[in-house]
Amino acid sequence: MIVTGGSRGIGAATARLGAKAGYAVVVNYAANREAADAVVAEIERAGGQAVAVRADVGVEAEVAALFEAADRLGRLAVLVNNAGIVDAVAPVAGMSAERLTRIFAVNVVGSFLCAREAVKRMSTKRGGAGGAIVNLSSAAAKLGAGGSRVDYAATKGAIDTFTVGLAKEVAEEGISVTAVRPGIIETDIHASGGEPGRVAEIAASLPLRRAGTPEEVARAILFLASNEASYSTGAILDVSGARAILP
Repeated sequence: MIVTGGSRGIGAATARLGAKAGYAVVVNYAANREAADAVVAEIERAGGQAVAVRADVGVEAEVAALFEAADRLGRLAVLVNNAGIVDAVAPVAGMSAERLTRIFAVNVVGSFLCAREAVKRMSTKRGGAGGAIVNLSSAAAKLGAGGSRVDYAATKGAIDTFTVGLAKEVAEEGISVTAVRPGIIETDIHASGGEPGRVAEIAASLPLRRAGTPEEVARAILFLASNEASYSTGAILDVSGARAILP
């Protein structure tokens, strides 16, 4: 199993749960080697197998190197396209081309590139044994994030469309493609976008009166990657505590 952005939050929770399920896990990270190593060490202490691999998924050559490193662990069974970034709150009128290029490179192009490499390895038409790709969307894809981060929401809307299209494309190749659409989750992605207190500020206004946990999202990811979801290819599962259906 490859988990992009696996050193923190939802990615780290997925890596830990994946290892518990018996996968050898590639914990991908872009910059924080210490955090990735901590996830690997935790998995190994529990008797699992994991390795940390640095790669910026927005850079094609680094994606290729990531998958080559994963090849050394054996057959790739699952790709979790979790890596994603946000920027500071801003209206569309205040967004630079540099900002837009970077966020689409990581959140959209990176998911395409990783899926491309996974399909090459998993496809039964290419000699593979099949597999599962699980993409990370967001409730923002449905809500739009107007007035704060329309660019981020747009990247996740692209992931929704990508999930459905790729699922149809590789359905006869033994590969399932699904997505999870989290809502407000207790991770540090909010801090990286300049809002460290966002979860606490809005938790009481959410339908369940609380934010979700990374583990709750990870359990949904592992379900979609498993044979228990064998007829669910193309599905996008909301894990948003009803947030994604609010007007």
